[in-house]
Amino acid sequence: MNTEKARTSDATSIQRLINHFVSQDDILPRALSEIYENIRDFFVVREGDRVIACAALHINWVDLAEIRSLVAIEEGQHKGIGSLLVQACLDEAKGLGITTVYCLTRRPTFFEKQGFRLVDKMELPRKIWGDCYHCPKFPNCDALALIYHI
Repeated sequence: MNTEKARTSDATSIQRLINHFVSQDDILPRALSEIYENIRDFFVVREGDRVIACAALHINWVDLAEIRSLVAIEEGQHKGIGSLLVQACLDEAKGLGITTVYCLTRRPTFFEKQGFRLVDKMELPRKIWGDCYHCPKFPNCDALALIYHI
């Protein structure tokens, strides 16, 4: 399986995939307009023409980016697809000169296996909290912060 940059025609498939996991309380929702506006952030994995996994590298600052919206269909989990997507994001971050990548997750073990380390959320710059105001759990966030230094 290969990762590739998402196309605008993938936006509705990406949103459907994300929404499936939003309903399981695993990930934040993304409006279709937000996905279109940020389509260049997304990587996808396809099975034929079907998008079966996605992740986004969202740049926050000159040296900081977030991996977000990392999801794979249930049948694709535990097969290395998530690792491929994380690596694609890290490779792109490195190519852009970004030195720190972080994620906010309820599943820290996966990211720790990818080389991320757990940190206190308060160590992250305040700039990253822009999306949090839209979260139904704000201000009682149960996500953990992890970072990866390139």
